Amino acid sequence: VSQKCSLSFLTSREFFFYSSGKLLVVPIDGSHWLSMRPIVERLRQRGHEIVVVAPEINLRIDSSVHYTMKTYSVPYTREYVEAEFKKLGYRSFTPQPFLEKFSKVANITKMFFDSCKMLLSDKELIKYLEESTFDAVLMDPFFPCGQILAEHLSIPSVYLVRGLPCSLDFHATLCPNPPSYIPRFFTRYTDRMGFLQRVVNVIVSLSNSLTCSLFYSPYDILIKEFLQKEATLLEILSHASIWLMKYDFVFEYPRPVMPNMVLIGGISCTQEKPLSKEFEAIVNASGEHGIVVFSLGSMVSDIPMKKAREIADALGSVPQTVLWRYTGKVPSNLPQNVKLVKWLPQNDLLGRSEMLWVMPAHFF
Repeated sequence: VSQKCSLSFLTSREFFFYSSGKLLVVPIDGSHWLSMRPIVERLRQRGHEIVVVAPEINLRIDSSVHYTMKTYSVPYTREYVEAEFKKLGYRSFTPQPFLEKFSKVANITKMFFDSCKMLLSDKELIKYLEESTFDAVLMDPFFPCGQILAEHLSIPSVYLVRGLPCSLDFHATLCPNPPSYIPRFFTRYTDRMGFLQRVVNVIVSLSNSLTCSLFYSPYDILIKEFLQKEATLLEILSHASIWLMKYDFVFEYPRPVMPNMVLIGGISCTQEKPLSKEFEAIVNASGEHGIVVFSLGSMVSDIPMKKAREIADALGSVPQTVLWRYTGKVPSNLPQNVKLVKWLPQNDLLGRSEMLWVMPAHFF
């Protein structure tokens, strides 16, 4: 597994830059940055100069010897960011009325928008970027401020993305997106839908347009003010040179892709490192059944106790030793074969030759 992932990790970048250049990176905090950071580090090892622009209040984006970090002030605290991300994870397991879900997603969207306004209003930072003569921008389009900077600096942009709300990635690339076999987010449908499911899928598609206009229309005003021209967010997103899609049809349903979309699923897999004594002992003691790695993503720190007990019951029914990355309250029915850890070296565990059952999940 590790050798294949490492090969994918290397070859997917060969097209990126053939000679040393200067790259501006505009990431998103959280798990999005965790998948972008290895790319940034590898590009630096190949001789490229990297500048990362991030809010001064963040959870995962730290300074590094691999890049120069430039920060800008934001109108929120670290406690607020932690609380909002915690709510995102918690509500993934909690049924909520639509309006309540909508308001909480709107809070995150507003936080990103406020961050973008502060970035673009930082005259000293903008002047530094203008004078730095970058060759390209590597960005996560979930935070579209990077593309606004790319337009302002007149440089090409490269997106690293899994997917965008409201199918913006399809619209921006003019990619066909037939609701007859491409399930929409949160419908939980597969590519094999009955008639009624397809009707619901169409309705969700239509409602996505309204949702997107509510969430992203403020960016149109910001674009006009900063770039001094009439343009919509969708229009400038369509200017991306390359879309690096964290997508692999081994795991995904069929969908069309466009010529400037490059599938790089598995890009976060790197050469494994030796396990610590703690995890080495767990692997060696697992016996013939092997182990299961169960993780709900880097930003899910707590879930409702009822759901935690249900998960514990399910994990207790398998013969494998289960490593569950979880930092919430320990469920009272935790079985003996399940070990809770606050952090686990998932990539290093995947590289082991022992039988390994993997149950990864990500909700955002």
